[in-house]
Amino acid sequence: MERVSRVLVSHEEIEQAVNRLGEQITKDYNGQEIVVVGILKGAVVFLSDLIRKIDCPVILDFMQVSSYYNSTVSSGNVRIRKDLDYDISGKDVLIVEDIIDSGVTMQCLLRELGTRNPKSIKVCAAFDKPSRRKVDFQADYVGIEVPDEFIIGYGLDYSGKYRNLPDVCVLELDGGDK
Repeated sequence: MERVSRVLVSHEEIEQAVNRLGEQITKDYNGQEIVVVGILKGAVVFLSDLIRKIDCPVILDFMQVSSYYNSTVSSGNVRIRKDLDYDISGKDVLIVEDIIDSGVTMQCLLRELGTRNPKSIKVCAAFDKPSRRKVDFQADYVGIEVPDEFIIGYGLDYSGKYRNLPDVCVLELDGGDK
């Protein structure tokens, strides 16, 4: 059994972070076309808000990746469950992710996409949990750093639930498990 215990990041704080990120991305790309790659499913809510704040031409695509394979520990190998529809060769690519945790999946994904000859690849994460990092990885754009707690809402889920919450909340699991 689980219960939502408290709001960790309010919708207003998220909105401020999205505005800041959109302005910075717009400035950095300076009107250049960007292929924005949303990582399904968690990034959809953040991605939808973010692209409306980017004042550059945007081509939108999606990927779904996994490195967990029905485990709670990353295998270190990314399995692509849904690949890009768009050719990123010679393009500026911005990967949009809900949260960076261990960094393992993103590091593997960057390695994979790097073989497709993009002009550049950057990563934008709504949330960052650096205390959980297992590899040396830092996103280029980070909305909000969060502590090592099990969080849900604003696209983040637990067993497919809670993605629709407007705030990011802490989820308490039986026994206090994370």
